[in-house]
Parts: sequence; C-alpha cells; structure tokens
Amino acid sequence: MINSRKLEDLVPAVSSKAAAFLDACRAVDIDVLITSTFRDYDSQRELYAQGRTKPGKIVTNANAGYSMHNFRCAFDVVPLRFGKPVWGTKGNGIDEDPTDDDKDDLELWQRIGAIGESVGLEWGGNWTNFPDMPHFQFTSGLTMAQLRGGAKVV
Repeated sequence: MINSRKLEDLVPAVSSKAAAFLDACRAVDIDVLITSTFRDYDSQRELYAQGRTKPGKIVTNANAGYSMHNFRCAFDVVPLRFGKPVWGTKGNGIDEDPTDDDKDDLELWQRIGAIGESVGLEWGGNWTNFPDMPHFQFTSGLTMAQLRGGAKVV
C-alpha cells in the first residue's frame, strides 16, 4: 500500500502549486505539514473502510478510484500551532480580533484555505456536502470520469 507524503509523487502541475502553497504559508508564519499526497487504490480502500467496516471515524467519502489522491491531483495537510497539529475547527473563524488567533482553530483553517485558493488550488473546506478542511486539489478542469478514463492533469 502506498500513502505518500512526497510532493514529487503528485503530477507536476499539482506539485508546483503545492510548493507555492507551502511557500505562501511560510511567508505568513503558518507552519503546515503534508500528511498525504498520492494514495494507491489499496490505501484508499483502507481509508474508506475506516468508520464503515473498520474502527474509527469516517474521514473520506471516496472509495478507491474515486479520490483525486489516486490520480496524483490532491494533497492533505495539517497546520501546526506551537509545533502541535490542529485537527479541530473550534472557534469563530476569521475576524478582526487578534487576541483569539492562538486558539481559533477555524480561523487557522480558513487562512490556509484562502492561501491554497490564492495559488490556484481547490480547497475541500468549501465543500458543502462533506467539508474536508485538510484537502487541496487541482484538476485543471477535468472531472473524475475523465481522470478515470485516462485523461491527465497538465
């Protein structure tokens, strides 16, 4: 099973946008860790089983062959605050109050989401059906059906 964290395992267009995203985060002192890039079908199947046929919380709605990770077009991240991963989304989000910035998890996610969008990535945190805060992708306009049919992101 493969669940990579390497940017080199993404298609070049996505890898370059991911690198720009990381640079932009660093420029505003947001520390971000890549948790997943390319996943093979076996790895995706295992992740999909979590919370369904295996213990744990459901973390994906995409079975094998239906995740942009399988096509090297997506990556997941976690922001770090004081060296610790921030998985939660508690808080009131982006606001004009700088006194809550060190504890407003939602604001941190919204800031990295905006950074991702600014470099041309789609942010899963904006999805209405199954918001996926850690997820970023770039498909150059291709659909899942096109990718499954062999089309390549450029």
